[in-house]
Amino acid sequence: MAGDYEDGKAIASTLYLGRADNFPVEDFEHATDAYLEGYIQALVDMHYFEFKVIIAVRDHKVMIGNLPKNQMLSNSIVSFVSDVPGVKSVEVKEHFSEEEISVRLKYTEQPRVEGIWFPQSTALFQPLIADPRQPMYYVAYRWGDKVVGRNAVAVALGDDFPIFRWRDVFRWHGDLQIDISAGVWAVFNFHHVDHSRGDMCELFNTDYLLGIPLTYAIDRWSFRLRLYHISGHLGDEYICNHKSVCDDRKNPSFEALDFITQFQVTPSWRLYAGPGVVLHSDKNFKLKPLYIEYGFEVRMGGKKLYYHKLYGTPFLAVFIDNWQQRHWDFDLNIMTGYELSKLQGVGRKLRLFAAYHHGFSWEGQFFNKRTQYGEAGFSWGF
Repeated sequence: MAGDYEDGKAIASTLYLGRADNFPVEDFEHATDAYLEGYIQALVDMHYFEFKVIIAVRDHKVMIGNLPKNQMLSNSIVSFVSDVPGVKSVEVKEHFSEEEISVRLKYTEQPRVEGIWFPQSTALFQPLIADPRQPMYYVAYRWGDKVVGRNAVAVALGDDFPIFRWRDVFRWHGDLQIDISAGVWAVFNFHHVDHSRGDMCELFNTDYLLGIPLTYAIDRWSFRLRLYHISGHLGDEYICNHKSVCDDRKNPSFEALDFITQFQVTPSWRLYAGPGVVLHSDKNFKLKPLYIEYGFEVRMGGKKLYYHKLYGTPFLAVFIDNWQQRHWDFDLNIMTGYELSKLQGVGRKLRLFAAYHHGFSWEGQFFNKRTQYGEAGFSWGF
């Protein structure tokens, strides 16, 4: 059995397969259990290398053990294995015998530290995709914003970079991870622009964020404690075209700490909420300290696109925040669209979206001004 198991891993590695269904089905219908077990174990180790998942196969029925404590990640692995040709069924097995575990550990490289450096394929705390200041990559056309301009283009560059993940942490045996988070948001206005001079658009404002998130995930719960800095900077073209603004120029710069809790109600629904506190703000743009953020995301009707070997899923995301600085008035951002991903539910995604914002501007020194606008564009990231 050990020889067949090694052969299965070797074939998978040699052919450099990126998806479970890249092999034709007929290659697996008559494969031995040992071969199929080795092949599936290699695929799982390739895509979910952060976790020491155990695979066993009997009569082409797969048993999976040592799944992550986070339910969303576990569901993604079960779905991934279910897609492998030749698999009749998948069962989650809570306990393997010591002998079964010891046999399988011989074929997987064990970590030399109690954790993983630079985990890549999964995020413990899923991003709040409707948050206007969620670090991600996107470009969108914006219309109706009376602060920025009735016609504008918004661009963002940002990501969370995972540094280290500790496994089996605290009494709940969850996973703990520390990241670096950074983002840049720029808005280009081409409504109030003198096109007769050949000007196409002006850089209105650029915001910068740098943060250190600490995330923890267990079962359906995930938590994020984040210390971050954010500052806004008016664009040179905007200042040149509005020289009077220099006299009223503020320096919107602050450091804050927030704590957000997510709960995966069902595989399709996720809720989140949490408080934040501004620890320090620049003296000429003082902010009152308290705020809260909350919302939900729902993904339903998703299906596998067999031609492209991707998952396509419609989504709806709602983000709401109330700041003491804004007298606790509501600030609402709604986003809906369609996302494509390689792994179901987790991993990096490409999203086509339409959004509606009602409340206040998020552009630097205009943070206290009311506005509303619509957006349409695409984004990519987790």
